[in-house]
Amino acid sequence: MKIYNLILNHIILPISEFIFAIPLSKEIDSLDKITQLSSVEIEKYQQSKLENLLQYATKNSKYYNELGISLVEKNPVKNLKKFPILTKSILKENTDKLLTEPKINLLKNGSSGSTGEQTIVYWSKKEQTINRATQMLWWKWGNYIIGDRLIQTGITPNRIGLKKYKDLFFRTKYIQAFSHNSNEIASFLKSLNPNKEYVLAGYASSLFVFSKIAKENNIYLKIKSAISWGDKLFAHYKTAIQDTFGCKTFETYGSAEGLMIGAQKDLDYLYIMSTNVFVEIVDDNGDEVEDGKLGNVVVTNLNGFAMPLIRYKIGDLAIKLPKEKYPQERELKLPIFEKIIGRDTDIVKTPSGNYMIVHSFTGIFEHIPEIKQFCVVQNNLFGITILYIKGSNFKPEILTTISDKIGRQLNEPFEIIFEEVQKINATASGKPQLIISNLTKN
Repeated sequence: MKIYNLILNHIILPISEFIFAIPLSKEIDSLDKITQLSSVEIEKYQQSKLENLLQYATKNSKYYNELGISLVEKNPVKNLKKFPILTKSILKENTDKLLTEPKINLLKNGSSGSTGEQTIVYWSKKEQTINRATQMLWWKWGNYIIGDRLIQTGITPNRIGLKKYKDLFFRTKYIQAFSHNSNEIASFLKSLNPNKEYVLAGYASSLFVFSKIAKENNIYLKIKSAISWGDKLFAHYKTAIQDTFGCKTFETYGSAEGLMIGAQKDLDYLYIMSTNVFVEIVDDNGDEVEDGKLGNVVVTNLNGFAMPLIRYKIGDLAIKLPKEKYPQERELKLPIFEKIIGRDTDIVKTPSGNYMIVHSFTGIFEHIPEIKQFCVVQNNLFGITILYIKGSNFKPEILTTISDKIGRQLNEPFEIIFEEVQKINATASGKPQLIISNLTKN
């Protein structure tokens, strides 16, 4: 380990964790040890957490208490099957009833709205720390060591407060992902030291765009590894990133509702983080399908006591790998996904060669409750059509606000047409597709 990594891990982090009462390192170490247990030990640990959660939820959450579910089975998994599947619409209608603590004691979090429909969830400071620790452990799986130079994309360009100091101490070069201006990204990449080694991390679609621009501009960087989150790492994304930067790419899978579901480590498959979640793959009737068969992803958050999410249908389709197909030479004994079919996050392109990704739009719409749901359709390079379903307190002026926000991000002529609809249909992935690009893919 390099000198700065040692200083950060053993001096700076312990001091900051003490000051801010955030035991991040302790949580990372705890998760690391648990994930290295045997399959039998992991399953026992998971079922113990599941039993505690179900007992707590039925006693302390008004929503689950009113269901009147009797937890008489000795096996907590059998008790879990008695709970109805929680959909996004049910969650939105029963947010307050799901809570087990006053809102004033909790942290409010909005999902990215990557299905075009945003949800609001709450979690405690401890639960937030566990989520961050899980992410840091996954980064460790992706060959990142705390203190490595980091190139990160995201939707919070104004890095103030703790984020500012985090970027400083973690040696993070942060670039916003609202709109990917080709010239700005090329300039940013050229400003980096080609003799220094970096880890590249961010939305999968952003990393893909970075690789295209780096290749087009003959920019060479030493990239140790690339770690993706937020949207699906499609095969052509992964190939482009690895071919351009000559590094291995690691995919992580979760949701903004605080569900840290799975990640890659030593396999091409994703490990299911069964220490955090209980994952079911079910058919459209809610019945569990056999491993190896495609179904809807339903997740129970084993750490979510402030706002229990039990059997939450997140909107993806996936397949669990049959146990007889598990690689014998694998580092962890966690269960495994064979395949995840997430939302197809196509990219909006502009005449000047700029890009807008999924989070270009969710970063805007998440602050506009007057729009219940939306979908972006691109039929030509010169503009887009935004299909939308009106929410409460909708006023026509809000469309001008949205158009102006997008225009400021792009800073170039680009036509934006709004079309009100009553329904936005789901795709084969089970989710409404946020961006539908009818341009020729390349």
